[in-house]
Amino acid sequence: MPDGLAGERVDAGLAKLLGFSRTFAAEVVESGGVTLDGAVVQKSDRLSAGAWLEVQWQAREPVVVTETPVSDLRIAYQDDDLVVIDKPVGVAAHPSLGWDGPTVLGALAAAGVRVSTAGAAERAGIVHRLDAGTSGLMVVAKSDRAYSELKRQFHDREVTKVYHAVVQGHPDPLAGTIDAPIGRHPGSSWKFAVTADGKNSITHYETLEAFPGASLLEIHLETGRTHQIRVHMAAQRHPCVGDAMYGADPTLSARLGLTRQWLHAKKLGFRHPTTGEMVEFESNYPADLQHALDVLRES
Repeated sequence: MPDGLAGERVDAGLAKLLGFSRTFAAEVVESGGVTLDGAVVQKSDRLSAGAWLEVQWQAREPVVVTETPVSDLRIAYQDDDLVVIDKPVGVAAHPSLGWDGPTVLGALAAAGVRVSTAGAAERAGIVHRLDAGTSGLMVVAKSDRAYSELKRQFHDREVTKVYHAVVQGHPDPLAGTIDAPIGRHPGSSWKFAVTADGKNSITHYETLEAFPGASLLEIHLETGRTHQIRVHMAAQRHPCVGDAMYGADPTLSARLGLTRQWLHAKKLGFRHPTTGEMVEFESNYPADLQHALDVLRES
């Protein structure tokens, strides 16, 4: 094993060494396919200098984009370079193993929208993502030039990303910043958590309305980690209402008629990759989130 990987988590080191995605590396480890000096290791174990590393895996079947119309996916704006969509709940950004539902790329293909071929085939044109259970605004690149420039803007934190979330309880203080690293949950390959060796993650929040037992927050993301808002708010003991994965109260979720987290990508702003002009888009709450908010306001 290269000495430069000493001290790395097994899944992270494997991803770097063999060019796997972190998710696939974790799957290989969890299947028992990785040994260090003959001993099977777990994904959170650490690699050690001079150890004999053995890896066995089966190649994945290629993931393909299936054209699937999504009637309530709204195109907010498009030109030759990009398309901004208002994504409904239940739609993933792109195909992946284990997901057989509709995707943004499949819906755009079905609508006759051609996107950039830049990036991996199953996520071509995708420059950022929303969880399947999160609704709101996404931008997808249609030209390779737009793909490169938008990826750069997201990487350099030049994009305005504003979310609204209803969380349990009342954050104290009512406005503030959560600066806590996020990594994969040590006990689950599907969840994330605040971890000492996670990636730098910064969330700014402000309380817009307070209700008995819940609060409506406006959230500005400085970074864009997977499940960032959900993880950060749950770590503060204020999980998003309806978010069963991160500890939401099922009784409150049922009372509000929610079957997913109350989280919506409300505003999205960036510099147009061709004109350089700052553009911003805004999305209304979908019906399920508006209903839950109405119930809270009447309580």
